[in-house]
This record gives sequence, C-alpha cells and structure tokens, in this order.
Amino acid sequence: MLYIVGLGLGDERDITVRGLDAVRRCAKVYMEAYTSLLSLGLDPSALSNLEKMYGKEITVADREMVEERADQMLREAADADVAFLVVGDPFGATTHTDLVVRAKNMGVEVKVIHNASVMNAVGVCGLQLYRYGETISIPFFTETWRPDSFYEKIQNNRRLGLHTLCLLDIRVKEPTLESLCRGKKVYEPPRFMSVNTAISQLLEVEELRGGSAYGADSLCIGVARLGSDDQKIVAGPMKKLLDVDFGPPLHCLIIVGETHPVEEEMIEFHMIKS
Repeated sequence: MLYIVGLGLGDERDITVRGLDAVRRCAKVYMEAYTSLLSLGLDPSALSNLEKMYGKEITVADREMVEERADQMLREAADADVAFLVVGDPFGATTHTDLVVRAKNMGVEVKVIHNASVMNAVGVCGLQLYRYGETISIPFFTETWRPDSFYEKIQNNRRLGLHTLCLLDIRVKEPTLESLCRGKKVYEPPRFMSVNTAISQLLEVEELRGGSAYGADSLCIGVARLGSDDQKIVAGPMKKLLDVDFGPPLHCLIIVGETHPVEEEMIEFHMIKS
C-alpha cells in the first residue's frame, strides 16, 4: 500500500489521527519537500521533531527523486506499506496525480489521507472561498525569463468580480543553469518568494501589458505562514503592501475582486494602518 498523507500547514502536530496511524504502521516514510514546507522550514531539527513524533525515520524526497526515481518508492510499496508525506493536502495546491497513476499502473494500491491546504485555509482572511476564480502561480523572474502567462487569468477573474489566489515561487534544490550546461549539478540556495517581490513583479507585468487587470491601488491581501501560530495577514493597496515586512516564508497573495459586505467587515480587521 502507498499512503499519500497530508500534513497540514503548521508543524508536526497538524497531521490527522488517521494519517499518524498510517505513518506509524509503514515500513518506509518519505516526505516531499519541494512544493511547500511546514512552518518549521528546512531546519534539520524540525525534521527530527517529525521523526520523534511519528516514531519513524523520514527520507526527504526532493523534486529529482520524486520525478526521476519514484519507481523505487513504488516498488517498495508493492511489497510493504510506504508513506509519502505532503505538506498541506495531497491534492491541494500541487497535485500528485502522476504518482497515483504510476502506482496504479504498477498494481500498487493507493490510499490518500487528506488535510488542510492553502486552498481552503486561506479563508481565514475573510474572503469567501466560493468567490475565488482560477488560482495562479508566480515564478521568480530572471534577467532572461520573465513569464507573464498568469496575467490573462487574473484579468478574467477580475472581469467576473472574483478573487485571485496567487501562489508564490519556492525554489528548493534547484540546479544552477551553469551546472546544467557543464553536466554536473550544483544547486542554488533555497529561495522563497515574498509578497513584496510578487507585487513588484505583478506591477511590472501590468506596466508592460497595460490591460488594467490591476494596479498600484488595487486591494490585495498578503498572507505569511498560513496555519502557524505567528501567521500574518495584511490587507491594503498593492503600493502600500510593498513596504510591509511579512517576515519568514511561506507567503501567498490574494488580489481582491468584488466584495460582499461581510467580506468587507472581515478585511477591515486586517487593513494596513495609514
């Protein structure tokens, strides 16, 4: 059996009782660590906390391992119970459907244990979940790569009066371009996009595209460390959020659409003070 277990958004205690029971009876436990992170981050002691609570040694699975060597894990799951831990929900912000398909094609039984993810926990900011449009991802810009395919999606959401949840780039164990050219992988330091960087990039795209999808005065909500004890939620115009220190990762951003009076009351609690 392959168990795909959601860990929630906070720390090692956010796993469900059902998920913990599954992990404790597994022969091998992997933890996916490239699409998101628990609030405890990459600190080695944090992994130790998980292992102590779960009573299992945990193998951290980076993108390379999951995408290129997943068959090894699936072969193990054919003969024993194996857990694959995912921050948030297994089918939340980043789905693992490819892993499920590969497992089923190999005749491996799969059981998914759900948990909270950014896709539903973001409701804490006060915007109603059914008033969101298509979710977008914003990647880090480079000197030669400045993708803006998300712009039309924001524009469409705004035309419909819907909110846009922006998931911000996470770069963990990403090979440098130079090392790829040389054929020997050297990895960049981990990087996590901030609300401030996301807004700067969004404003740059708007200036180039000129479609009035949003602007410096557009109401947004910045969220940091969603689901943790020190989560931070600040609402205000894009230009004012640029100067807010949201602290450590992970961050996300919401571009606010048309609002219901109840939503407006909730947003007011988070509004940046002049």
